[in-house]
Amino acid sequence: MKLEENFDLEKDFAPPSIEEWRIKVETDLKGMPVDKLKTKTYEGIDLQPIYTKADIQDIPHLKDIPGRGTNVRGNKPEGYSVNSWEVSQELPFGLAEDFNQALTEDLKRGQTSVNLKLDDATLLGLDADYADKDKVGNKGVSISAINSMSKALENVDVTTTPVNIEGGFSSLPIFMIYQAFLKKNNIDADTAVGSITADPLGYLAEYGEIPVSTEYTFNKMKYVTEWSKKNCKQLKTIGVSGLPYHNAGASAVQELAFVISTAVEYINQLTGRGLSAEEVAKNMRFTFGVGPFYFMEVAKLRAAKILWSKITEEYGVSEDYRKMFIHARTSSYNQTVYDPYVNMLRTTTEAFSAIVGGVDSLHTNQFDERFGTPDTFSRRISRNTQIILNEESHLHSQIDPAGGSFFVEKLTSEVAEAAWKLFQEVESKGGMLKALEEGFPQTEIEKTAELRKKDLAKRKSVLVGTNMYANMKEEKLASKFPDTEAIYNKRSEYLQKFRVAGEDAKHKSILEKLQDLVDAKSVDMITTGAEAILEGATIGEISKSCRANESTPFRINPVRIHKLADPFEDLRDRSTAFEKKNGSKPKIFLATMGPVKQHKGRADFSRGFFEVGGMEVIYPAGFDTTGEAVKAAVESGAKAVCICSSDETYPDLVSPIVKGVKENNSDAQVILAGYPKDQVEAHKSAGVDDFIFLGADALQILTDLLNKIGA
Repeated sequence: MKLEENFDLEKDFAPPSIEEWRIKVETDLKGMPVDKLKTKTYEGIDLQPIYTKADIQDIPHLKDIPGRGTNVRGNKPEGYSVNSWEVSQELPFGLAEDFNQALTEDLKRGQTSVNLKLDDATLLGLDADYADKDKVGNKGVSISAINSMSKALENVDVTTTPVNIEGGFSSLPIFMIYQAFLKKNNIDADTAVGSITADPLGYLAEYGEIPVSTEYTFNKMKYVTEWSKKNCKQLKTIGVSGLPYHNAGASAVQELAFVISTAVEYINQLTGRGLSAEEVAKNMRFTFGVGPFYFMEVAKLRAAKILWSKITEEYGVSEDYRKMFIHARTSSYNQTVYDPYVNMLRTTTEAFSAIVGGVDSLHTNQFDERFGTPDTFSRRISRNTQIILNEESHLHSQIDPAGGSFFVEKLTSEVAEAAWKLFQEVESKGGMLKALEEGFPQTEIEKTAELRKKDLAKRKSVLVGTNMYANMKEEKLASKFPDTEAIYNKRSEYLQKFRVAGEDAKHKSILEKLQDLVDAKSVDMITTGAEAILEGATIGEISKSCRANESTPFRINPVRIHKLADPFEDLRDRSTAFEKKNGSKPKIFLATMGPVKQHKGRADFSRGFFEVGGMEVIYPAGFDTTGEAVKAAVESGAKAVCICSSDETYPDLVSPIVKGVKENNSDAQVILAGYPKDQVEAHKSAGVDDFIFLGADALQILTDLLNKIGA
């Protein structure tokens, strides 16, 4: 074909108008209105079937450039091209030496930042031998004194490799230990990089209780931030985490609003204690969970920067300190025990959205984290997910890659607006602390979590390998949870020897410094505490002295942290337990009636439906007569039968099959594949116990079925 010399693409192929597009689509949809293609999200946002330039005309952040304005396009003009995001993997080992061994290996293989998780005992400020056994080494490293910190960070250059430690409701004790570690190793505290943070509201939301008053936590947060300003300017001291909300099932808007509300609460509390808003803002490290809805998560992270920039501007913070340091963690909410290798795929897409959204630091899940401590292979896979996205997908070379997309820009604006509205509602209740006391965030998140549960139960949303496409041939991976009793015994024995070591003069000096901590009411207590740690004091002794005048714990109702897959995985566990007791999984027989084209569609659907509950599905070739089907069903020994055929044939088939099956076993359950509305009552009268179909509550049906057949 010869092209015309005066070929004009714009003239010869004029773009269709939105109305022309609408008419064409509605024609293809056989008259169904285009508006039917809208999708309502958990955030209450209507996703449109198409977005155009007109949708973003009035969005204020469109003119912002990277590193300026609202920072929606990133904190740095160069994006990741000069300095990439930190690969900051959690290594949840209970013993400091085990943590260090894994850390040393992983820093050589691509990890660039230390993410030192602490066990519950350390977060509570308890020495291992004074804590409950199940709280020692349970979620992270047990650190009670200077030696365990030294072991954990042995051979790590803390001046070039950021060290990040979340201290829970108060970072004061672990901050003192870290300062003692720096002094012991002759490291100028001003050269140390990373964060030692406290997040009392995040801890409260997750655990529901702190052993001190909130006044105490804010006072000590002030001291740590003041001391850091004078002595270690590169260490951030205030954490704001959305993980408790994310892992309870919150929507993106809810997580964002409650994070922003928490940050504002901290600004108000600390400025009320003499710090400037700028000092508070530049010391904050934000943490978000990243879920599976790719575009929503990108929009959430971009919207977070917009809101934070606007809020800090109102507080008079200079532009350089309106930037939001974001650490992200791919979701643990949707991680599964069954078909766990699919977790790798979930983590990959979530990591992609985190990077496109512009995070500064990222943890990617190990696919086996639901089974306990990750092994070398799973650590490598999760770490390499980030490395591949950086070096092979070249995400480091992109600056705000989502920018300019009509959909993403509009969604970013809508998420920001919805989160702002919810933030204002929290503020109207007196701020985040008051809202948590009242139970407002907990109630709102629970509503969303229930919606998620219903959608999963009806398989409107899909967790591959869990509520759809169950792999019946897989063997469940063995648990690798730490032996907390062994860790407790080892740590207790060590600490008891550690306490009695040394001369009397040294013990006397420690006691004097501990008494000074009891009386201390200023930032200087950090220096005193670090000196006591250097001489041999423990975290329990330090914490007890600092809290000597504290006696009343503060309590709220925590958010309900859970895994989305729990209800379906419970079904699989019940079927496995049944198999161990009876020699086989609960069986269901498919009464496939007629030729293949008549029964196959519903039979295949039924097999997938019942395998989700861990059941053994007996799937024979089609039967010509109801008598043959009944005979085979009875001989199979199955306690449940599912009739699979067409609506047209059911009036003749259902009644004789139900009668034949129940005459042989009155307790047998008979289920019909399909839901022919005009026949339902007749089939129920004939003895059909339940119906399965697209949109049916699979969780409820399978739960009832397993109950009735003894699983």
